[in-house]
Amino acid sequence: MVDFYKKILDNNKRWVETSLESDPNYFQDLAKGQTPPLLWIGCSDSRVPANEIIGAKPGEVFVHRNIANMVIHSDMNMLSVLDYAVNVLKVKHVLVCGHYGCGGVKAALGNDSIGIIDNWIRHIKDVYRLHNKYLDSIIDENERFNKFVELNVKEQVFDLAKTSIVQAAWRNGQELTLHGWVYGLNSGFVTDLDVNISSERDLDKVYQLKF
Repeated sequence: MVDFYKKILDNNKRWVETSLESDPNYFQDLAKGQTPPLLWIGCSDSRVPANEIIGAKPGEVFVHRNIANMVIHSDMNMLSVLDYAVNVLKVKHVLVCGHYGCGGVKAALGNDSIGIIDNWIRHIKDVYRLHNKYLDSIIDENERFNKFVELNVKEQVFDLAKTSIVQAAWRNGQELTLHGWVYGLNSGFVTDLDVNISSERDLDKVYQLKF
């Protein structure tokens, strides 16, 4: 444990030295502020680093992560990040990125109690309930798992569109598009799920808010 802790401190020093070698003003420029065009909502899984996946530099991506990349309307943490990103940073894109092999989604396929996380995973089970006929029709377990991961991402994108934060931005004429991706741990490539929402008109009328 001590060796690991020392290692990460040493890694930080080397990173600073390397960054300054390539650009002496690197950190001074970063300290002036941030204007990222993208909010990334991803999974907490340590194998899914937002910046590295898309080749982004510090300052280019505003990031929120939780187990299974969920958009839950009672989650004040997620809502606060979304509100700041949309209304202060004026991001133009919000991306929900799940990943194949997601432990949270896999847990939602089963019935084992894990602990307090059961309450979080229940929201993923709600996604299963919406698509259970389709998912139950898939015989191969791995294929069913992968499709569940994809459907979960799509539902989170639609849940983003249902928030008052996003809809108010659209009504104010703000340029904002929501996207859904899935990352492949065994390939490094992302799959664009072709769920791109840029207007409340893409929602059922019952979800369209009046301001």
